[in-house]
Amino acid sequence: MKKFILLVSLVMISAAAFSQNIVSLFGKANEFFNLLEADKYDSAHLYFSPEEQAKVTPDKLKELWTSIKGSLGKVEYIDAVQSKPQGDFFAVTLDGKFERDVQRFVLLFNKSEKLVGLFLPPKAIEYTKPFYADTSLYTEKDVYLVSGTHRLAAVVTIPKNKVNFPMVVLVHGSGPGDMDETVGPNKPFKDIAAGLASKGIATFRYVKRTLLYPGEFQKTFTVKEEVTDDALAALAMAKTVKGVDLKQLYIFGHSLGGMLAPKLATLAPSVRGIILAAAPARKLTDIIIEQNKYFVSLSKDTTQLLQDRLKQAIADLEKTKITTLGNLKPDSIITGLPASYWIDLNLYDQVATAKKLVAQKIFVIQGGKDFQVAETDYNIWTAALGKKPNVKLKFYPEINHLLSPQLEKGTSEQYQKMVNVSESVVKDLAAWIKTP
Repeated sequence: MKKFILLVSLVMISAAAFSQNIVSLFGKANEFFNLLEADKYDSAHLYFSPEEQAKVTPDKLKELWTSIKGSLGKVEYIDAVQSKPQGDFFAVTLDGKFERDVQRFVLLFNKSEKLVGLFLPPKAIEYTKPFYADTSLYTEKDVYLVSGTHRLAAVVTIPKNKVNFPMVVLVHGSGPGDMDETVGPNKPFKDIAAGLASKGIATFRYVKRTLLYPGEFQKTFTVKEEVTDDALAALAMAKTVKGVDLKQLYIFGHSLGGMLAPKLATLAPSVRGIILAAAPARKLTDIIIEQNKYFVSLSKDTTQLLQDRLKQAIADLEKTKITTLGNLKPDSIITGLPASYWIDLNLYDQVATAKKLVAQKIFVIQGGKDFQVAETDYNIWTAALGKKPNVKLKFYPEINHLLSPQLEKGTSEQYQKMVNVSESVVKDLAAWIKTP
């Protein structure tokens, strides 16, 4: 029987079916276009299923790619940004920036991760900078973050004519992510960087390792490789930026990044404070189960078949609550992630870790229109931290997981509409950072 329930990524990048490795799909999608750009049409042809190979010849691929570049110009970048189930298939969306225009692509993969379709949907909605971003007040510099053997593109956003300014390192949620944490036309990290810089606060943001090195996430890994190592490297590099106040270093953790922010503060005690934005207070498994129940409720399908599938999906998810390997191997895949990953997260208590922080400021923010991380988590944070003098908590009824104002809770389709991060959030962040 086909599994219909979705494993919704905490960072909102995408939803992946239990049986599918989203990182692998992203990697293959990016590799396919790399081959086209390298004029290796015979190799790109092999990415298609046997049935489609007979229809889509290397010559046809060359003709298509030549036509696209003839119209749009040279490729600047093409990056996979989203994946979602389409019946028995998986659609990977890629955003392309060319010399003369932008173009969105959709690759359709079967369960064997072979291509069965290539589509060019209508022109993607373009990102627009927030009205509160005053570009005359800051500069941006492209740099590279070196983390171990990895080299990650990064951007430092610095207020003009300022010295001894605060610095905030932006830490992504789960899944592959670029430096702007792009989702559809939305770029929440870019919004936050521009908004804070306009108020005299610098930021450091970088491309996530899972996007640039997808092959390393095919087997055994934990949040150390996915998040922690690079976030700590970013903090170290942020300290070297000219003009930064070394006593005013902050971590802005979004979603999974917020969940891990207390751990990062423990590992980097020199940081002045941490922001937990849409941060889960519960275990990842519990969050995903709640998301699945939410989507079932939206479907308004009350058939026994749907309820049975939900029950089975929850039973499958319960298997992720492991804390030891037992008879499993570290790279054993459980609902799309290796056993090593689940054990690492399950042994981590973000709330208890945050409660132990006394020297660092903590700001917890949560949106009422967030369907990925619920008000339930905010209430847990409030109960645990609400009476601590170093903690501020704020609930925004109108914002979603991307921290943008919305009229309803909705689904991931909401992320395909261009809405900037709420000005209220940016103002509150800046005020909190500047408060002694």
